[in-house]
Amino acid sequence: MEVTMAEHGELLPERKIDTAALYDTLREGKDSVEEIVAKMLAIKKEAQPKSQLREFVTQILLNFVTLRQANRSILLEEDSVKAETESAKASVEFTTLQLQSLLYEKNHQIKAIKACKDLNTKYPDIELVPQEEFFSDAPEEIKNSVISKDSAHNLMLKRLNFELFQRKELCKHRDKLEQRKKALQETVVHRKKFLSSLPLPLKSLKKASLPVQQQLGVMHMKKLKQQQLADLLPPPLYVIYSQLLASKEAFGENIDLELVGSVKDAQDLARQLANKATGMSTNSENSNSEYVPDDEDGGQRSKRPKNGSRKENLDHSGMYQAHPLKIALHINDDGALDSNSRELIGLKFEYLINLNVVCVGVDDSEEGPENNILCNLFPDDNGLELPRQSAKLIIGDCYSFHERRTSRPYKWAQHLAGIDFLPEVSPLFTVSETSNDETARSASVLSSLSLYRQQNRVQTIVQRIRACIKAQLVLE
Repeated sequence: MEVTMAEHGELLPERKIDTAALYDTLREGKDSVEEIVAKMLAIKKEAQPKSQLREFVTQILLNFVTLRQANRSILLEEDSVKAETESAKASVEFTTLQLQSLLYEKNHQIKAIKACKDLNTKYPDIELVPQEEFFSDAPEEIKNSVISKDSAHNLMLKRLNFELFQRKELCKHRDKLEQRKKALQETVVHRKKFLSSLPLPLKSLKKASLPVQQQLGVMHMKKLKQQQLADLLPPPLYVIYSQLLASKEAFGENIDLELVGSVKDAQDLARQLANKATGMSTNSENSNSEYVPDDEDGGQRSKRPKNGSRKENLDHSGMYQAHPLKIALHINDDGALDSNSRELIGLKFEYLINLNVVCVGVDDSEEGPENNILCNLFPDDNGLELPRQSAKLIIGDCYSFHERRTSRPYKWAQHLAGIDFLPEVSPLFTVSETSNDETARSASVLSSLSLYRQQNRVQTIVQRIRACIKAQLVLE
């Protein structure tokens, strides 16, 4: 290894130093020192002359100088490498710091971009008008304004300003409507107060007008109430009421009509029937409207009850349940047409719900149904035979209508109510199998019934009842 000496006796390494040669020099110097030391120990053991030791000491000192020079060169090289490493490390650390700064700035920019993209604004929820409508309807100061250099962004801002302008105008219009609404509400309140104060004057006016109506023969309030009650009548009774009323107005029949009964019960029944028709009736309503036979013997019918008990059971079971409203017909003498004409007879029509028949009886009669004029008003029509086959099946073929009831289901009453039904036996079979007397009898029945099966049923029945009453009065 070649080295140079400085002025102060320091060894300075060259720029290019062979580090491997320096390590070899150290190894050789070490081996040389070990050999010399071994020789010196051998001389001492053998007691040889000490003059040889001086030579070995000199060689050892030269080897130490060589070792020190090589060691110094190695240390200097190490310091130089360390210095170079530190300088290179500083540049690397500076570059790394710059990289970290750039990455941090990058992440910050990415987060800012994401935050801008995820920013919740009202713009997506605002339904802006189309561009064509904006250019046609927007004011000139909004269309010509320049808010941003970006054309697309500038157009969007102008559209938003136009939307704000429209909403302000709508708010002004809403305020006007609110004021108008408030004024209308105050007007409605004043009118409601006025309407709430009207019932008492109207009631007193109605009471004051009743004598005038009676004097003129125009009972407007009573007629209006009767028309309201007629809406609650079942269809058969409604047909009778409308036909009687039409006959009175068209032909001037001297009769009086009146609807009597419980209005509340009629309204409840109409409500029940409406609920049942729509499938909303309850079990209790069904149990009230449907007939359930008495079956106390466990379903065994080996013993049949008597006729009287059977009819009483039917009456108690609600089979003869009548509609709450009835028609009261007062037939007056047709000889006097004034308001003071004498009443000949009063009839009351009622409708049996379960049997679907119309019954009629004399009102406030002390005689039994078999003795009044309605029995056999037409031949073979005493009211004991049910006219409908379905009613016979419900009660039983061997049972007739209840004899003790004051009203009976006469056939002419069914025809008057518009209820037509088929006969039990074919007319052809009846004509071919009966005798001549029976044929004549049935012909008379058919001729009698044909009078009120036509359009003038009401006149025929009223005239016939009036004729019977007059004949009875003549006989008395």
